[in-house]
This record gives sequence, C-alpha cells and structure tokens, in this order.
Amino acid sequence: MSNPAVSNKEEKPEEQQKENQSSWKDFLYNPRTGEFVGRTASSWALIFLFYVVFYGFLAGMFTLTMWVMLQTLDDHTPKYRDRVSSPGLVIRPKSMDITFNRSDPLNYRQYVQHLESFLKPYNDTAQEQNELCVHGQYTEQDSSVEKKACPFNSSLLGQCSGQDDPSFGYAEGKPCVLVKMNRIIGLMPTGEPFINCTSKVRVSLLPVSLSPSLRFPLQKNYVQPLVAVKLLLTREDYGKELSLECKLHGTDLKNNDERDKFLGRVTFRVKVTE
Repeated sequence: MSNPAVSNKEEKPEEQQKENQSSWKDFLYNPRTGEFVGRTASSWALIFLFYVVFYGFLAGMFTLTMWVMLQTLDDHTPKYRDRVSSPGLVIRPKSMDITFNRSDPLNYRQYVQHLESFLKPYNDTAQEQNELCVHGQYTEQDSSVEKKACPFNSSLLGQCSGQDDPSFGYAEGKPCVLVKMNRIIGLMPTGEPFINCTSKVRVSLLPVSLSPSLRFPLQKNYVQPLVAVKLLLTREDYGKELSLECKLHGTDLKNNDERDKFLGRVTFRVKVTE
C-alpha cells in the first residue's frame, strides 16, 4: 500500500521546476502583459529616447567646445610654445651610429634609401612653387593670410644632392650626412650663422655654411634648410669609429648647454669598412 505523503513529496520538486521555468519565460517575455525583460515596449522606448537625447547633448557640447577652441588657433603658428630660443640639430640618415661596408651596396642601402626619401620634397618641381628670397634679408609675413616660403633645392647640396652620385658617397667610402636645424617659429639670427663639424680622429670635411635668410614658418610648401657634410675619409680612417660633433655657431645661438646635448649641436659616430 503506497504512502500518500511520500507521493506528494516526489511531485513537489517537479512542480517547482515547472514554475521556475515559467517565471523565467515570463521575465523574458510575458504574453499576458506584453512585457519584455520586465518592461513594456513604451517603457523601453522612453529609456532609449532618454539616452539618445542625453548622449546627443554631450556630443553636441563636445563639438561646440572643440569648434570654439579651434577658432583661437592659427594654421601656421602654435598658440603655445616652449622657451627654447635656439634650434637643435639633427642628422639624416636618422642614425647616431652609421656603420657600413663600402664594398657591399646592400650594407649601406638603408642609408641611401633614407636620404632619397628625405630629399623628395626638395626637388625642383616641388620647390618651384616657392618664391626667391634676398640673401641677408628677412620677409615679415605676420599680417599675411597665406604664408610663403623660400625655395631650397636639393641641388644646393652639391655632391650630397644625390644627382651626380646616387649612392651619396657611400660607395666610395666618403658618406654624406645631412644636418638640419629644428624649427623655431620667428627665429631671426643675426650675423652669418654657420655649422662646423669636428672629430677627435683625423678626418677632412667639406666646408659647410647656413644661409641666415631662411626663416622657419609652418606651411605646406616649406622645407627646412640643410647643410651637407661629406666625410672625405681615406684608407687610414677605415675600420675606425669616428666620433663627430656638428655645432651651430651664431651671434645669438646656443651650442654649449650641458643640460641639453642637442641644443645647437649633434654628435654621431661613423665607421666605414671595406
């Protein structure tokens, strides 16, 4: 004879499981009230509308703030500048250690390709859009809407232009290094600034100079003036690591600040083998 109490206990877990399943289904979608995840369609629509308006307002406020800020900026001159009054010097190829075997073109190809790519904006076609400048005179353009720049053709670099020698001297073991000044807005050095390069090991360098009539504005066709340094190495110099330092000299230009080793000077090393 079966016990009714035991039978009821066995039926309760099954009924409870069915009730739990039914409650989860009703929570996801209740066909009686039309609620989805506990809310009606109109309730979800109001929530969605609230967030659209809220984030739309934030986006509009951000856009308006950016637009107002951009109205205070100049296309050619930074609004805020640091206190660096003298330009720093950098070299191209962009390496502080130039090491290569002059007998292996693949060994120095990276330096040649870097120079070729760097000098593309200096070709005659790109520079013919600029206007000729009078040597030793500055052209004030503070009131001009469209800024103009002086031309600087790669042909001015002589043996380091890559026109007569596509290897820039690397094939003959007399590599070219291009020295350029960093941009300083409104820089107007007095006198005749020039760059001088020296080494602790015997090495001959081509004379280098820098034209003071070139300013440093920021516009599309402007390119920074360069100084080409060709290292006239001999066989006695091969296999030696030559440490060279190029300094910018001028009446009001700094090159001896111990806190900034790149202010008005740059140091690099060259080692050529065969």
